[in-house]
Amino acid sequence: MSSWLQRLMGETQVEMLRLLRRSRQTITSLADSLRLTDNAVRTHVAALEREGVVEHVGIRRDTGGKPARIYDLTREGEELFPKAYALVLGGLVEEITRSEGEGRAVELLRAVGRRIGAAVPAGDGTEARTKAAAAALRSLGGDLEVAAAEGGWRLQGYGCPLSAVTAGRPEVCALAQALVEEITGRPVTECCDREGRPRCAFQVAGP
Repeated sequence: MSSWLQRLMGETQVEMLRLLRRSRQTITSLADSLRLTDNAVRTHVAALEREGVVEHVGIRRDTGGKPARIYDLTREGEELFPKAYALVLGGLVEEITRSEGEGRAVELLRAVGRRIGAAVPAGDGTEARTKAAAAALRSLGGDLEVAAAEGGWRLQGYGCPLSAVTAGRPEVCALAQALVEEITGRPVTECCDREGRPRCAFQVAGP
């Protein structure tokens, strides 16, 4: 796990997450591994539960002892650990571009975006659908707001769910653009800022 997370959460909580990643744990088993008291571990576990990265998943009933709560990582907890997503996606796009051309790479990225977008429930009207598109991008790790704009609506991002790739492979933005188009059912113009820290931006045409 990266050093930034240690600075954010503290060494004890990071080590606790590592133990939970390997197997489900009780308060006592965590305390034994970390050489802490049960009460100290409970405090850390409660904090991690509030953050949504640890959850109570069951009860262990050992003979002769009190039932013990069992804890595990949530999906969000697992996502805290470094992943190779950016390396794999960037390499895949580069290889498709090299072997089949940039047009084919963009076509495939758009197909993925449409597939993701097709699974998102959307309301009636362009505004509701634009908000649904923003929510879908947030669920992927983006940070966007919806605002009325001349001729339609604007999705303004303050982060990018694919930021580790888009700076070097701008064609990857086609995935998010196709997702927004699929959900809104409207023409979408990509206006992303890829300088420095990438930020998504899309203009959705009104009816």
